[in-house]
Formats: sequence, structure tokens, C-alpha cells
Amino acid sequence: MKLLNQSLTYLSISILLIVSLWSVVFYVNMLDEIYDSIDDGLANYKLLIINKAAEDSTIFSKNEFGESNYALWPIDKSEALQVKDSYKDTLMYMLDEDDKEPVRMLTTAFEHEGQYYKLEVISSMVEEDDLIEDMFWAIFWLYLLLIISILFVNNIILKKVWRPFYSFLEQIKAFRVNKASPLPTMETRTKEFLELKRSCDQLINHTLDAYANQKQFTENAAHELQTPLAIITSKLELLLEQNSMENADAAIAAEVLQITARLTQLNKSLLLLSKIENKQFFDNQAISFKELVEQSMIDFEDFASFKEVLVKMEASQEVTVTMDRMLASTMINNLIKNAIIHNQAGGEVIIQLQQGKLIIHNTATDGSLDAAQIFKRFYKNGQSQQNTGLGLSIVEAICHLYGFGISYQHIEGKHGFCVDFGV
Repeated sequence: MKLLNQSLTYLSISILLIVSLWSVVFYVNMLDEIYDSIDDGLANYKLLIINKAAEDSTIFSKNEFGESNYALWPIDKSEALQVKDSYKDTLMYMLDEDDKEPVRMLTTAFEHEGQYYKLEVISSMVEEDDLIEDMFWAIFWLYLLLIISILFVNNIILKKVWRPFYSFLEQIKAFRVNKASPLPTMETRTKEFLELKRSCDQLINHTLDAYANQKQFTENAAHELQTPLAIITSKLELLLEQNSMENADAAIAAEVLQITARLTQLNKSLLLLSKIENKQFFDNQAISFKELVEQSMIDFEDFASFKEVLVKMEASQEVTVTMDRMLASTMINNLIKNAIIHNQAGGEVIIQLQQGKLIIHNTATDGSLDAAQIFKRFYKNGQSQQNTGLGLSIVEAICHLYGFGISYQHIEGKHGFCVDFGV
């Protein structure tokens, strides 16, 4: 969940609870005030009736409500002493009304000239009920309007507050150390965002310096190491071509030449790994893996014939992946070369392209390989020391760079490597 949405969620829940509590308290208080007003009116009306009874004896004959809003009847003293002033809501037929209407009733008792009377006074609640209903809906719509308004205003304000952060985040995502891009900018007065920008600027500058130093090192290494290795190779080849050495010396020179060639390949592989890990390959384009596999099969045709290994492709469908063409070719070549080297005379290499996957099976010369070790650098599993032990490490680095999956299985006497492009 985005930080903005998270902030809005917490704020919305808090506002909802606070305004809901306020609305309930306000409604209950207003309702209490209405009932207090009605009860005060009933209490005053009771006093008027009791005072009027002292002057007008006809009041004692009002034992039904009729057209009046009170009724009384005589009771004995014991019952009168148990009567306390009480207020309650009830329904009653009113004069000229066919249906019962809500009323508020006060029940009390009083004494007049030694005789005790029970008195009930009523007040119509029709208008008050309408008022309460109107008040309820007024509070409801006010509550709803407040919630919507607060959320709307806060959403606008919070988006405005967080806009510099998200803009800065997008710039960080698009920033590449291998391109001459300016540092991400942030226009804000928020202290925390400014602190974030300062920290990111320091980190980016440190990364740029480290990247520049490492890039310079790899470029220097490529030049400074390849040149003397090339000179050594040419000198040894020239020495061998002159046929001026004894057989033993020639054998030693030939062995040194092989070691030099291996060292040259090792240097190239390490430099390639360094470039891959530094993400110095960004010439991405749509690549047809079927075409690359066919070209690689042509390139390794002589080598496969020498090793007496049959290489064939089973392409059930076209597989197109967006990546750097040179890295795609390197990945395929390393996998096919590895499958040919670690094979046996009369063996085979089967290359499959299906459902966004590249699968390569080859006849196994021994049992299953250690899946936890085969992708590590310089792991050779006791095989010939002529290879560098970096081929599968380079394949894994390429897969990691583009987010591909790479896995190994040993099935029915064959080694199997599967690259899942996720397309």
C-alpha cells in the first residue's frame, strides 16, 4: 500500500470515529434537551392544575382526558404515597383523531382537603417527533457531508504534500549510473523530504564515484592485461613456428601457450562478469532466440563433430525476449558449449524452445551435479582444467540482470538447464 493511501486510511478511520462519536453525543444531547423542555412544561402544567383545583372543584370531575390534557381520580393515601413523579412516552387517541398519537405523560399524586388524587398530564409529541426526525436527518446529512468534505480536502492536501516525494521517487527509479543524468530534484519545504534528498544525493554521488572507478579499472584491465597476453601468445606462436627448439622445449612452449590462452579467456570472462554486475549492458532489443540458437549451432558445428556429439534443436514455438543481443548470444553459447564439453562420444545435446523457456539437455558422463554449486565461480566438478569454470556463472549473472529464472535438473541420465524468461 502506498504511503499516501496508508496515511489517508488512518486519517479516515480516525475522522470517522471522532465525527461518529460527536454526532451520537450531539444527537443524544439535543434529544435530552427536547425532553427536558417537554417535561418542564408538563411540570408547570401540573402546578397550574393543582393550584386551579383549590379554586375550581369541577376539576375533580375530569377523570377522562377528553378535550383536556389531564385526568385525575381519587386514590387512597397508601397508594398516593407510592406514586412518584414519572415521565414516559405512550400512544393515545386524541380529540378528533382516528389514530393514536405519541404523547408525553406525567404521572403524579397530590392531596386536597384530606383527599388524595392521582393526576396524569399529557403533552402531544407530534410536533416534537417531527422535530426529532428532522434533527436526526439533519445530523445524518451533516455528518455525511462532513466526512466527505474532510476526506476530500485531506486527500487534496495530502496529495499536494506527498507530490514532491513521489516525483523524487520516479526520478530515482529512472536514474542510471551509466548515463550522464542530473541528480534527482525535489521542490519542497518539508524537512523530512529534504533530509531524504540529502541522504540520497550522498548515496548517489558515492555510487557514481564507485562506478566510475570500477569502470575505469575494468577498462584498464581489459587494455593493460589483454595487450601483454596477446604479445606473449604471438611470441610463443612465432617461436613454435621457427622449429628451432628441441621437442621437449617445444612441448613446454606449447603448454605455456595453452595456459596463456586460458588466462586470456579467464581475463575476458572476469571482465564480462564485472560489466554484467555493473549493468553496463543496456542495448536492449527484441531478440529471436531461435535465430541465435541456429547461429550458435553453426558456430559449434566443428567443435561438436570433434567431440562426436550430436546437437539438435526442437523449437515448438518462437521465443522472443527483450535484452542485449551480445548477452543473449553469450548465454546461449555458454550453455551449448558447456553441454558439448561435459558430454561423451556418441552423446547428444537437445535444445528446446517452448512457452517462454530455453531448455538444454545433454548426455551425462556421470551422475547428477551439485545444484547448489554449479553456478558458483570456478566450480568444475572434477572436469578438465582447460575451461575457466565461469561459463555457468556468467549465465546466472545474465539471468539475474534481466530477472530470468535459471535451474538445473538431472533426469533419466541427462543434465538439464532451463532458462525461464517469464514471458
